[in-house]
Amino acid sequence: MYAPEMSCKTLIVVEKKGVQQNNDYTRKCFNVNDFQILAHQLLPKDLYEYLASGSDDEVTLNENRRAFQRWFLRPRVMRPVGKISTRTTLFGNSVSMPVFVSPAGVHALCDPEGECTTVQACAKADILFGLSQHSTRSIEEVAAAAPPSTLRWYQLYILKDRARTKSLIRRALKAGYTGLFLTVDSVRFGYREADAKNGFNALPPPHRLKNYDDTSLQDHSASSLDKTYNSQEEKAWDQNSEQMFEQNVTWNDIQWVKKEAGSVPLVIKGIMAPEDAELAISAGADGIMVSNHGGRQLDGCLSTIDALPPIAKVVAGRVPILLDSGIRRGTDVLKALALGASAVGFGKPVFFGLAVGGQDAVSYLLELLRTEIEAAMAICGIEKISDITPNLVTSQQMQLASALHLRSSL
Repeated sequence: MYAPEMSCKTLIVVEKKGVQQNNDYTRKCFNVNDFQILAHQLLPKDLYEYLASGSDDEVTLNENRRAFQRWFLRPRVMRPVGKISTRTTLFGNSVSMPVFVSPAGVHALCDPEGECTTVQACAKADILFGLSQHSTRSIEEVAAAAPPSTLRWYQLYILKDRARTKSLIRRALKAGYTGLFLTVDSVRFGYREADAKNGFNALPPPHRLKNYDDTSLQDHSASSLDKTYNSQEEKAWDQNSEQMFEQNVTWNDIQWVKKEAGSVPLVIKGIMAPEDAELAISAGADGIMVSNHGGRQLDGCLSTIDALPPIAKVVAGRVPILLDSGIRRGTDVLKALALGASAVGFGKPVFFGLAVGGQDAVSYLLELLRTEIEAAMAICGIEKISDITPNLVTSQQMQLASALHLRSSL
């Protein structure tokens, strides 16, 4: 659903290429997966498959869901649950539930207001919003689109252009973002065969990665990066955009980013091994995010829910642990928290919500998830988030005949 580029403040009806947002979603969407099913019907084939597909054989994409089905809840009964509360605290900030929107780029491909729409839905839901460095609305536009009290964090990659990396961090802090995600699993992007087959190797005009349009940097023109991420030299778009990233990173770079971050918390996103969790904390990380990029990076690696327990054991409560990749149900949230996460994020479902019905649909999606969390808590005998303990879950290694695997028609 391609949308013309416009200011976040513009309030006009936009006709999108090939599809219209569907205001009938409240009668068709009853859970998070329903939004993907409806979005599949509405979006152009190449865009849907860009959003829904994973890398290579999509083993990890599928495993992210399968693995949650191998963990089972152990409900307790005859406990007071008359005052269920999903509210929790995340890095000193009170949020309405232990769910946040993970940073993911190019929201304007699904909604004319892009990330500005998403941050408004997060403000309404009172949850954290993560803005991707590869957003289609700028750091400053998104900051201005929601009330100042909205919990906004900025996600960054380390670029070959260190001056630009530093400038982006400083712009985010100046605009009022109160935390940073540093993505460390993307020195190169996973190969997305769906994009190559569909010829999706550049952003459709007039969309841009607007955070790179920084004319304040001498000898770093915006067009120079535009020519990189939209070069069309490679068959898939992400293989063009990865050319901007620094590939010779070390743990010393965490300390460099931490110095630029100042007093705001820094979460290292993309940790999948306990050894790296320990190194991240030693380098100064204020938090760990267990993530495999939604199955879009290294195919054949562990699901995040299976990677979480040994990481939580090593971290041992020293810093908060976040998790994304595969979250679709309220019961998924409880399982992740029982295994050591403080909160969980999701990215793909947000795109499908935007495609289906913009801000209202994303808000509706979040409310459905909140309802599922509340119901699961009550049935498990849990009245508040702090009551969730490791005893809530048990693992059953079993063969599943099938697992929900929604993506392209490839």
